[in-house]
Amino acid sequence: MIAALVLLAGCSQKAPESHAGVPVIALPVQAADGQSSGRFPGEIHARYEMPLSFRIGGQLATRNVNTGDAVKKGQPLAQLDPKDTADQLTSAKAALDAAEHRLLFATQQRDRDEAQSKQNLISQLQLEQTQDAYASALAARDQARQQLDLAQNQSRYTTLVADHDGVITSREADVGQVLAAGQQVFGYAWSGEREVYVDVPESRIDGIAVGQSATMTLPAMPGRTFAARVREISPSADPQSRTYQVKLTLDPSAAALQLGMTADVTLQAQKAAGPMVRIPATALFHQNEHPAVWVVRPADSTLELRPITVVRYGERDVMISDGLKAGERIVMQGVHTVSVGEKVAPIAPPHPEDAPQ
Repeated sequence: MIAALVLLAGCSQKAPESHAGVPVIALPVQAADGQSSGRFPGEIHARYEMPLSFRIGGQLATRNVNTGDAVKKGQPLAQLDPKDTADQLTSAKAALDAAEHRLLFATQQRDRDEAQSKQNLISQLQLEQTQDAYASALAARDQARQQLDLAQNQSRYTTLVADHDGVITSREADVGQVLAAGQQVFGYAWSGEREVYVDVPESRIDGIAVGQSATMTLPAMPGRTFAARVREISPSADPQSRTYQVKLTLDPSAAALQLGMTADVTLQAQKAAGPMVRIPATALFHQNEHPAVWVVRPADSTLELRPITVVRYGERDVMISDGLKAGERIVMQGVHTVSVGEKVAPIAPPHPEDAPQ
């Protein structure tokens, strides 16, 4: 009787439950179109910005404009001491007068000797010497004329003139200072076309190309949006910030924007070919040197380490072109705490903001 009771009690016990799996944060991946719109802070600049300087050296005698002044094309901006150039101009004029007088005498002598040579009154050698003297006098006159033109140019170069409408952005020299040729006197920005400069980090520069469109807003002008287009991408990174400078040309309606305004630029990256998915950067694992992710098999909730092809690394996410399909569930966090074939129980992130967008 006792044996029968024990047997019946053993049969009434439930079978042991199967292992439920280790909880892991895992969610299905979402399809992406390959575009990554980036927002970058920017600064308004003129399309043409350059230093202004004298073509010749000398002592700065007068300065007619200051930083922030708007100037017109042809307006005198500064003046060098003209005494030296005036003396050179006077000397060049005197040298030209002397050369023209010698040429006149050489011309008359040549004409006389040619007439006498026809009558055999002078030797052939004397005629050749007269012709040589005329050729030398002619060359000396031409040289003196060129020296005068050069002296006149040097005299004009003592006045620094604006070659385009614009604004003075900086002042680099003071009255009385002795300047070398080409030494900067003013910083200058042309009126008209405006651009916005943005600094793009290394991880985002591959998604930007010349001709790409963008939009821009300014805190100083709320409610207004300006169209922009990428004109130039720096070929090398800044050695300090390790960012690449991108210059975007603005539409003509932005010509009135003040230089130095801060801007918020939204730049749309180029669309990649083929289906793609985006995963959080925390889901990325490396199998030796190759990127991979932990995929949850739908049949038995075990883990598979699958290699993937990364197209672009972002600040918080990674764009995948091969190895994953939309809807497949992957481990989003804690990728270094799981192993191949391990049974897991997928759960959602504890904080909604941690879920992939």
